[in-house]
Amino acid sequence: MKKLSLCFCVLLALGSAASAGSLATTSKESANIVTTCPEWFGDNEWNLNLWGTYVFTDTDWRFDEYLGSDHAWGGGADLKYFFHRYFGIGIQGFAVNATRQTFNISLIHPPFSIPRHPDIEVNETGEDSRLAGAFLGTFTLRFPVHCSRFAPYIWGGGGVIFGGGEKDEIVHDFGLNFHTEHHGSSAEGIGQVGAGFEVRFTRHIGWTNDFSWNFVTRNNSDFGMARTGINFVF
Repeated sequence: MKKLSLCFCVLLALGSAASAGSLATTSKESANIVTTCPEWFGDNEWNLNLWGTYVFTDTDWRFDEYLGSDHAWGGGADLKYFFHRYFGIGIQGFAVNATRQTFNISLIHPPFSIPRHPDIEVNETGEDSRLAGAFLGTFTLRFPVHCSRFAPYIWGGGGVIFGGGEKDEIVHDFGLNFHTEHHGSSAEGIGQVGAGFEVRFTRHIGWTNDFSWNFVTRNNSDFGMARTGINFVF
């Protein structure tokens, strides 16, 4: 009887030790399991962004010296390469349809000796629609929010803008004779700074929205640009 009791106690002790060891092993394995979340923005990726844009000038169209209008609509694209998730270098191009008011005047002096101011006769008025565009190199800082589809960003760039700068000028010939002289478009330097955000629908497609301010190397020619577009990631 004593032997039977002793065997039972030994078996009970061995069972408890085995159970404790099993629980310890299970707890250790559970501790080694790390929960991960998807990352929507890669360390090394190409971004091709296609967007539409609305442009508005810093001054009234009568005083703006490059676009010559209050606002314009257009579109563009930019190609960027991001390295280490946060930094991107790229190129950007865009074109907008700017409508400029045109005129053609002549100064007519009345053939009378009665003192009075000369009359100004407007012979032709109209609108001149033309494309103005730019090419820029850019540098972007991106800040992806961990485990989310959202990433704000800021950028800066510089390049050349072309297709604007046309103007009609009243030129004094001699006496009371005047005529309108047309000056064609010119290329100018442009600098750009902006900020926006991207939302990723999938790992390879996103939606971007941003705003930039553009500085043109001609007086009274700066403008703002609001953009929205689709980003393709490779």
